[in-house]
Amino acid sequence: MTRLSDKERRDLLNRLARIEGQVRGIARMVEQDEYCNDILTQISAVTRALDRVALEVLDGHVHGCVREAMVAGGKEAEAKTNELLEAVERFARMR
Repeated sequence: MTRLSDKERRDLLNRLARIEGQVRGIARMVEQDEYCNDILTQISAVTRALDRVALEVLDGHVHGCVREAMVAGGKEAEAKTNELLEAVERFARMR
């Protein structure tokens, strides 16, 4: 994540803070025994928001670490390619 600009880092942290607030809101809904469908709607919103954050992190990884390794070539390129494929696989399994 060292390849992020200050603005990108701030934006990402702001998104994560909003998601954290949403999760606290869901916990309050559960504590207050709110309607299950409303809770599920909020969980779905958080899941989508986390997916968007994950895609941004993945984008940064591809355009930073992976690109640099590809330019350098050799074993580092192969290692980063495998790492990228594993990350994509993990992300795809979450769905």
